Amino acid sequence: QVQLVESGGGLVQAGGSLRLSCAASGLTFSNYAMGWFRQAPGKEREFVAAISWRGGITVYVDSVKGRFTISRDNDKNTVYLQMNSLKLDDTAVYYCAAGSGSAYRLKAGVDYWGQGTQVTVSS
Repeated sequence: QVQLVESGGGLVQAGGSLRLSCAASGLTFSNYAMGWFRQAPGKEREFVAAISWRGGITVYVDSVKGRFTISRDNDKNTVYLQMNSLKLDDTAVYYCAAGSGSAYRLKAGVDYWGQGTQVTVSS
């Protein structure tokens, strides 16, 4: 079965950096757009970033543009989210997602979800 396993979350001070990883198995990784969503306490899950099958197209929510970078390694079946200049508002559970459509459509069409990894930004 398909598995998306996130890692790299943790506690970091505001202004710091973290790198999330998501290892995929059970699917043809290079056929899927990949992305990251997050859910803060008491809030709905929101789209953060997506990357196309070959990595040529990336999409970000406005609040993370210039601070977060999504990338993928199709040889390792892994997608990454480099998070810099972290803010208190970035505190959330971050979920990896895979979709068979384009990177632009991942917001509305996720086929598989990971279990999530906690990111906590402290002041």
